[in-house]
Amino acid sequence: MEIRGRRRCTDCGREWSYYDTGRVDCPDCGSLRSVGLGDRERHTDGAVELDLSDHRAALGEHTAIEDVAADLKTTLRDYVRRRGFLHGGELRPVDETVLAAAELLHAVDVFDRTRDPDDDARLYVLELLRGADSGERPAPDTVPASMTAARGLAYAEVLDGFITDVGVWLEDNPDTAASKVRERLDTHVRRVEAIYGDVPAEESEALVRAARELVAYLHDDEETALARARDRLSRLG
Repeated sequence: MEIRGRRRCTDCGREWSYYDTGRVDCPDCGSLRSVGLGDRERHTDGAVELDLSDHRAALGEHTAIEDVAADLKTTLRDYVRRRGFLHGGELRPVDETVLAAAELLHAVDVFDRTRDPDDDARLYVLELLRGADSGERPAPDTVPASMTAARGLAYAEVLDGFITDVGVWLEDNPDTAASKVRERLDTHVRRVEAIYGDVPAEESEALVRAARELVAYLHDDEETALARARDRLSRLG
């Protein structure tokens, strides 16, 4: 959507950034009467932070992952749903936190539905829970086999939203070479979604890196970044 990022309260005169806060009420007096300032910009990234400290605290000697799964998934689902990659007209790369949050959401769901999850799966979910809100992601070679598809599907879903936002950004900033790489990335992501994320963790990581290289090219006109993205996607088939 296109919105004005600055607002001014008509009661007390306070100005604030809607892009950064997501607030329509005045931070000083609480009034809902305000006016937008400046030009409208494309904006899809909600002003939301991920805090999993309460969920970590809920786990104890007599509390299992299954006992906190429902509340944890609600927190993660709300965070991921509100994240986007257009911030006040600026295209932003896929960040570590949204990837970790999406993966934890899928990993907890897999764990919760497994009749007898093994220790590797349990430890992996705990590792994700420990660092997801700090943007810490386990390396691809540490993903247990039981969680590979969870990572693949989580990353594909995040990248699907990213690809949509890139398309919107390119409507205002046409670039034929970037559009072709975006289309190729989209083809790979759709394939991963079609097979429910069942791809090697290294392939999921390659898609994320290609997405980031595409943004590096669009931000800085870095031709080598676009070439790396194109080559990376070509090697995936």
